Amino acid sequence: MKLIGIKAKKSCENKLNTKKKNLVLNDYAKLLDKEKKFIIRENLKDIKFAKKIKLKENLINRLQLNREKLISIKNSIKKIAKLKDPVNNTLDKWKRPNGLTISRITIPIGVIGVIYESRPNVTSDVASLCFKSGNAVILKGGSEAINTNKALAKLFRKALKKNKVDENFIQFINSKQKKIVDIMLSKMKDYIDVIIPRGGKGLVKKVQEFSKIPIIGHLEGLCHTYIDKDASLKMATEVVYNAKLRNTSICGATETILMHKNIVKKFSNPILQKLEKNGCKIFGDQILKKYYKGRLFSATEKDWKTEYLASTVSIKVINNLNEAIDHINKYGTMHTDSIITNNRKTAVNFLKNVKSSIAMHNTSTQFADGGEFGFGGEVGISTNTLPPRGPVGLNQLVSYKYHVTSKGKTRK
Repeated sequence: MKLIGIKAKKSCENKLNTKKKNLVLNDYAKLLDKEKKFIIRENLKDIKFAKKIKLKENLINRLQLNREKLISIKNSIKKIAKLKDPVNNTLDKWKRPNGLTISRITIPIGVIGVIYESRPNVTSDVASLCFKSGNAVILKGGSEAINTNKALAKLFRKALKKNKVDENFIQFINSKQKKIVDIMLSKMKDYIDVIIPRGGKGLVKKVQEFSKIPIIGHLEGLCHTYIDKDASLKMATEVVYNAKLRNTSICGATETILMHKNIVKKFSNPILQKLEKNGCKIFGDQILKKYYKGRLFSATEKDWKTEYLASTVSIKVINNLNEAIDHINKYGTMHTDSIITNNRKTAVNFLKNVKSSIAMHNTSTQFADGGEFGFGGEVGISTNTLPPRGPVGLNQLVSYKYHVTSKGKTRK
């Protein structure tokens, strides 16, 4: 592991220009296209292993690659290649009365360690984003996807080698040993500048508890959609359905719906029956029981704190906007929260006062995604109070330094 760290640090000494970076990324995209059979063959080994150890069906779905998914991965890399290089950009420049000219210039972070589960696309997405932003990356994927991840990383290194770039910009840890994660978190602070965890609550919690290295990431995505008294029923029905059921296993899925008391009588049945008819289990409070005609389970305090990641949702009736904001700030995880309303003033109040890293208006929470933000992909979503926050894409994978010049100025 120490040798991997040394190689990663050394690779960062190579300052690559944008043209070279894009050549590597485009060659990687071509290799993914050319080697589809090889990748799918390796992926089938992982699927077989996952079924043998009785991995949950939703995790197997995340793990599985097919031609359509590979085309999507290839297109994502090509998009990253087309994005503006985030390194060596002047963020600000100013002159001081003392004769100094000061510039703030973007630089790579350094070495990024990524610990992740199930999703093989993380290997290609994260490697591409880190490389384009001038960072080296050390990848530690889950044992259930080791063959697929190894294949994807191998092809990236092949693209690097073809372009005479240090292959150690991308390193994949080819080991199923769990102690590797402990070593990364506790003994690699001299080599890794930041850790990004991508996976379930158990993995992220472990990283947060034991890492001696700064972390970018989130523990849970307990997202809310608040339906205000000035909402459109048609819009609310469509947005809520998408926010909850489009994909229940992603961190941007809505887990709790808040309804203003003035609309609950008119809105609850059309909105919730559509969810129920499509297999959604509904937990609701005592007020909702008076109006909803479908099957309703009693919600408890535990439901307001639960990230279901399944076809389950909790509903609470709210007296006013401030109560909705208070509920979100108390139970939410600062991930993504949305308001449905036609009242602009109410929307602005909501957007300003929820603590979420992503606050939305008349929008499905499922848009909490770097690709949808135009970032070309993401290495994850950050719910940290300190930056970066929200989807972490290219422009969030850089730091900055100050360049100061003068004509021989000395300080009195």
